[in-house]
Amino acid sequence: MNKKIKEILNSLTLEEKASLCSGVGLWQTRPLEEKGIPEIWMADGSNGVRIMKPVNQERKQDTSDFLKVTDLTQNSPTITNQYEAVCYPSGASLASTWDTELIEEMGEALGDECRYFKVNLLLAPGINIKRSPLGGRGYEYYSEDPYLTGKVAESFIKGVQKTGTGTSIKHFAANNAETLRINMSSDVDERALREIYLAPFEIGVKNAKPWTVMSSYNKVNGVQMAENRELLTDILRDEWGFDG
Repeated sequence: MNKKIKEILNSLTLEEKASLCSGVGLWQTRPLEEKGIPEIWMADGSNGVRIMKPVNQERKQDTSDFLKVTDLTQNSPTITNQYEAVCYPSGASLASTWDTELIEEMGEALGDECRYFKVNLLLAPGINIKRSPLGGRGYEYYSEDPYLTGKVAESFIKGVQKTGTGTSIKHFAANNAETLRINMSSDVDERALREIYLAPFEIGVKNAKPWTVMSSYNKVNGVQMAENRELLTDILRDEWGFDG
């Protein structure tokens, strides 16, 4: 860890550390300007920057707009009040090219667009393994093949982060269905977990060093991912060396 970051962390009170786990609105972290910690702006997504138009000069979007959404067939602000941005091919289409150089080039273009919108962190790539035909987000993900998925993710991350924009590899791990995803448990034996579900993340984390990793919504073998010490600490940090 950078020496300056260590010094800042050591100077924080418990309350200030806890505040860094919260946000301001939906898409930015809470700053501690007196300690030299700025807010971090985030945006979706894997095949194009998705960000709402500003409601004032300081904020790119207003949380209350999202709370008004009840029917996506109406003039929802999430649909009608967004910046126009380039729409790139879906994850499935990208992986079908087998062209890692092209995907890295696309990532660089996405990173440049993020910088234009003053976005610090792109919440992508999504690299879950396609398992269920009923998974509504399957088009976002790259492949059923762990190696291909990992190499595509590696190229995407390298391209985006060339520009100084961070990435968030997601959803770690075994988030392979959308129905009841917050409550369900993906029960996976050790070999399948290592060879199928963790393999793409291992390739992406070790080879491309994404700034962040987003934990998945589901439980894995009965333990909620956001508090899964075996996966988040023992494997991700200690074994693979993730320091983001």
